[in-house]
Amino acid sequence: MDAPFVQSDPATLPIPIDWGAVESWLGLRLPADYKALATEYGPLLIGEWLWLQTPCAKPGRFDYGDWLKETHKLCRARSKDAPPHTPPPFHPKRGGLLAWGMTRSASYLLWDTAASTDPDQWPVVVMDSDAVNNGLNPWHNYHMPLSELIAAVVSTGVPLPSNQQLGPLPPTAQRTSYLVDAGPWTPPPPARRTAVPKKTWLTALKHGTGLAALQLLVPPPAKPYLGDGSWDQLFEELGTRLPTDYIELMDTYGAGCWSEWLTFVTPLRTNGRGFAHHAEEILGGYADLRAEYPEFQLLAVWPEPGGFLPFANSVEGDVLGWLTQGSPDEWPLIVYPRHAEQGPPLQHTLVDTLLAWLRGHLDTAGFPGQDDEVDPLDHIRFEPGSDKSHW
Repeated sequence: MDAPFVQSDPATLPIPIDWGAVESWLGLRLPADYKALATEYGPLLIGEWLWLQTPCAKPGRFDYGDWLKETHKLCRARSKDAPPHTPPPFHPKRGGLLAWGMTRSASYLLWDTAASTDPDQWPVVVMDSDAVNNGLNPWHNYHMPLSELIAAVVSTGVPLPSNQQLGPLPPTAQRTSYLVDAGPWTPPPPARRTAVPKKTWLTALKHGTGLAALQLLVPPPAKPYLGDGSWDQLFEELGTRLPTDYIELMDTYGAGCWSEWLTFVTPLRTNGRGFAHHAEEILGGYADLRAEYPEFQLLAVWPEPGGFLPFANSVEGDVLGWLTQGSPDEWPLIVYPRHAEQGPPLQHTLVDTLLAWLRGHLDTAGFPGQDDEVDPLDHIRFEPGSDKSHW
């Protein structure tokens, strides 16, 4: 296709893509204009505003398959917060929406794969996060394929459901900065079902409390990854111990991502990227916002008395932590939400909060309700971290 932009870094080498393997994994043929762009340019930032995501991978930063799943899950969750409050179907459901891009303002661009049996005719639709924040329907169908949509965004701009406009953008494009050295993406093998007998698993889906029930529902990794330090080193660095249930959970599962949504950072890294560094980064930003907008940032900041101390993040930017009131084992959990007003502390322990959420019994900021259309066996999972993870 003739791109409606000038590539500003033409020396960047293309990233090899095995389209047969990609399309086999997706179970779909992809539009020819998208494949042409991805093959020639790789992942792009267009007009300094619109990202075109392509099949590639960079350890600890980006994985095409993970990006698709996380984007679909995020769009599904956000759709429940605004009219019509009924999310559309997403891939891999037959005829579901399939993501290909996003903007700096957290709008997501997807194909409507149900619109035609010819992928070259798939129209682009948008999910506009600003519309969600304003209580508006975030979805809009542009009734044009990808190449036509990009040309319109660059030349004239297109409307967004939030009554804003995407574009017109400068007719420039460059390799996405954090993917300059990305490599080929290899589709993962078919998901392996839980090794727990199904009858036992179904019982754990409904009954039991504490870590024993969680381990039946989600078998932990053989070697949980916590980093190369020790708890005593972390406690000395922080100047406090941490809640026992958190330590036991981490000793059992380690760092990782629950249900492709909630990521527990690696606590014991000693390279400046562990628990203390994560807390400092989150709380520095929170303190700045509190200074400017105290009416919205209601929490004290650790190590202030009773201050908020974070340890996990959602895909959407919500932050889970404690209010450091009393002894560590008395600290209540609380979510600092990105797209909602500050709520009260949660009522359960960390492990039982995880259990309630995975079972579909908890639907609050930071813990979106589970999608009834998705088999629990397909969404209740834990992806363990490693020394290559960015968590």
